[in-house]
Amino acid sequence: MKQSSILLIYTGGTIGMVKDYASGALKAFNFDKLLESIPEIKQLDCHVDSVSFKEPIDSSNMNPSHWVQIATLIEENYDSHDGFVVLHGSDTMSYTASALSFMLENLGKPVIFTGSQLPIGDLRTDAKENLITSIQIAALRKKNKPVVQEVGLYFEYKLYRANRTTKINAEHFQAFASLNYPELIESGVFLKVSEEYLLRNRGRKKFTVHKEMDQNVAILKLFPGIGPLVLQSVVRIPGLKALVLETYGAGNAPTEPWVIDILREAKEKNIHIVNVTQCSGGSVSMGRYETSKQLEELQVINGKDITTEAAVAKLMYLLGSNVSPKLFKSIFETSLRGEIEEN
Repeated sequence: MKQSSILLIYTGGTIGMVKDYASGALKAFNFDKLLESIPEIKQLDCHVDSVSFKEPIDSSNMNPSHWVQIATLIEENYDSHDGFVVLHGSDTMSYTASALSFMLENLGKPVIFTGSQLPIGDLRTDAKENLITSIQIAALRKKNKPVVQEVGLYFEYKLYRANRTTKINAEHFQAFASLNYPELIESGVFLKVSEEYLLRNRGRKKFTVHKEMDQNVAILKLFPGIGPLVLQSVVRIPGLKALVLETYGAGNAPTEPWVIDILREAKEKNIHIVNVTQCSGGSVSMGRYETSKQLEELQVINGKDITTEAAVAKLMYLLGSNVSPKLFKSIFETSLRGEIEEN
């Protein structure tokens, strides 16, 4: 078997920072000197190349144009590399990784997102372990085929399906969770692979990269005391095409008439409304309670157990793909990349 070739893509973020001990300031890491700075990578049975954004960015500044940059780098290097590791700031990593899962259709190779809570040069950094294990996972093969054939997110000893993740902590090393889907791989003395949870590309269709992401999407989180002016101001945003509505519990919303009237107004404007629970875990179950029955009757899209991050990315992808309004609801409620429960 030939040695796997892995491409590191550095976009920015804490993981790519080192401390300048003379000034005490953090500065971007020179990835051309990666093997010199992290000699442990030489122990991995793979060849590692690296490429960086010309201007590394903080993930708080990440937007769909940067997602296209990442997707394009993967597209350009897809045939020459066996796997990809994307180094990214943790704050918006779940958004970017979810978006890439939709943009990369019929993916047959691993694309692993990772980052860190502390800079790579810090004494107590989590960056080295996250980086080294992500490369190792990207290089994993079985019967000469990649073990992982989807977009994953690796952090603190666990690989998750990227579009199932959300950032849950700004200070702990265990910064991410996948509350509605099990981890794919757990790192310990050995890598424990849960193959039954992995996506499989049967190789029947060609790898395709989608680069049209429609940004005319909004998120509104319901709260006790929300008034009609707030909801109206959102659904009347010029050019709005879709709204992620973060509801209570299993998809519940106030039953006051003005709520339904305003949402009906949005539907009449062909604005797609997705019902997503604002709970960290669990699923929307419209019609289970009276407080969600009206949403069901209004044909609001059932977000089931999708994360807000994946819902936003999926909306941008479907809108950018010009999906027919008649088919939009059924396609959104269907699992495209393992991002939502099947039934």
